[in-house]
Amino acid sequence: MIGRMKIRKAVIPAAGIGSRLLPLTKAIPKEMLPVGDKPVIEHTVRELVSSGITDITIVVSSGKSLIQDHFRPNPALVAQLRADGKKAYADAVAEVGELSRLGHITYLDQHGPYGNGTPVLNAARNLGDEPMLVLWPDDVFVADVPRAQQLIDAYEKTDAPVLALMPMDPTDSQRYGVPVVADDQGEGLLRITGLREKPKPEDAPSNYAAIGGYVVTPGVIEELGRQTDHWYEHRTGEVYLTDAINVHAAENPVFGQVIRGDWYDTGNPADYLIAQFASALAHPRYGPLLRNLADNLEP
Repeated sequence: MIGRMKIRKAVIPAAGIGSRLLPLTKAIPKEMLPVGDKPVIEHTVRELVSSGITDITIVVSSGKSLIQDHFRPNPALVAQLRADGKKAYADAVAEVGELSRLGHITYLDQHGPYGNGTPVLNAARNLGDEPMLVLWPDDVFVADVPRAQQLIDAYEKTDAPVLALMPMDPTDSQRYGVPVVADDQGEGLLRITGLREKPKPEDAPSNYAAIGGYVVTPGVIEELGRQTDHWYEHRTGEVYLTDAINVHAAENPVFGQVIRGDWYDTGNPADYLIAQFASALAHPRYGPLLRNLADNLEP
């Protein structure tokens, strides 16, 4: 479509306290917990940069300075490592700092009502009237084509908001938002008319789960603004991105893209351990060591 705006901006909401991982997250932001040899938020930033995103806003709260420290270039440390003959370590540190430049990472303090719609609205006020990606830093995707790129491709086909979807065991429906699917456009692209939040299995409208990834358009941002104004008038409830998408979907096209790849959630202890284990098993050096350890453990 001529005139369609290219997606070049993204928001990473990183202001949560990680309550499901306490006391581990008492002093360490949940976004800085390692999966493999990288903190989980670095996986998200790398995914965005590799998908062509050039402006990343990380929305933070107090106690999140470690995130900024991690991505901040440190030429003195790089120089010291090179002087000590530790080239591989120096290159690794320099590469992380380079991500900040490539993604033009900026940081924004969260303010406003509770709910995951607030950081999106906070960032949107600084990003202008453009579509943007929203990725939660709790998720790690392993895919030949990054999840972010798959969402961008879906947006370029539809010129409409897009939600990341994954196939779901119906018995897990009470853990997720479940989309109402109107029709299948092929290649995993589904037109949806809304989301039902954590329905019982018998009430789930489809066998897909909405997971941590969105293309958000100005119309959704406008609805978030209306919901936030309503919150300030009544001071009840929370402001959720999915609520704004639901309202928008009632009168406008909204799509879901079934993501091709493996998804690992790190937002709770069990899933975090699974993500760690899967990452380690996939590592060319550490995987064989862990398999050997597992084979020799006492039953």
